[in-house]
Amino acid sequence: MGVLLGLLSALSYGASDFVAGVGGRRGDPNAVTVLAQPWSLLAALLAVLVMGPRAPHAGELAWGAVSGLGTAVGTFSLYRGLATARMSVVAPVSAVLAAALPALVGFATGDRLTWLSWLGIVLVLPAIALVSQHSGDDAGRTRSGVVEGITAGAGFGVLFIGLDRAGTGAGSWPLVAGQAVGVVLLLLAVIWLRPATWARAWWPATAAGVLGGAANLLFVAATGAGQLAVVAVITSLYPAITIVLARGVLHERWSRKQAAGLVIAAAGVAAITLGQP
Repeated sequence: MGVLLGLLSALSYGASDFVAGVGGRRGDPNAVTVLAQPWSLLAALLAVLVMGPRAPHAGELAWGAVSGLGTAVGTFSLYRGLATARMSVVAPVSAVLAAALPALVGFATGDRLTWLSWLGIVLVLPAIALVSQHSGDDAGRTRSGVVEGITAGAGFGVLFIGLDRAGTGAGSWPLVAGQAVGVVLLLLAVIWLRPATWARAWWPATAAGVLGGAANLLFVAATGAGQLAVVAVITSLYPAITIVLARGVLHERWSRKQAAGLVIAAAGVAAITLGQP
């Protein structure tokens, strides 16, 4: 169940990132970022109202707040990179760190995997790197966005670790704390940067925020049903969705390495799924 929820989370993250990237290209990426974040907070609040979990402990809220730091850094860097650079590079590069950091923490804190799951992780991590490659014909047309990808990946890694450490005992309360911190930090960033325009940002921000909020909830559920080392790697396959949409809608070209990376990633997911105890 953890793998399935992780895949659904990856699907939602990938679609959210694509919508935000397109919206940022047509308008101002800073405006899209700040308008999208409150929707993720609203999704977490609705989950609390519907599920009615117990009151959270201070430690759970503290880890939730830590996840909010990752949310702010990751979302700001990723949306800016998707809007100003190549989606087919920014998203996969971010996924490498978003997968690796939680996986390392998971191993250090006692996650134990079967040999088949290990094989899947060994396949998925280089597959993500392969997907980040692009052909020389396109290299000079748009900057790659590797810096934004690395920064976003580090932020999302902190997000995943914080939510996992908060646990699921208090339901979505830690996520509420994290998303609230993310809203405040992004508001401060936008006040400092002062977006050129808010026009054309409302609808893509709403769609990206709703999808991102759903992805966060699915990730929390996935970590409750599976191991962080596995769930983080599975969820970090979200670039595949972004890349497929970028090819179909924006006509970004795939290199042979990217295509091979997508195939290897699919094999890795299958191995991780079959290797679950």
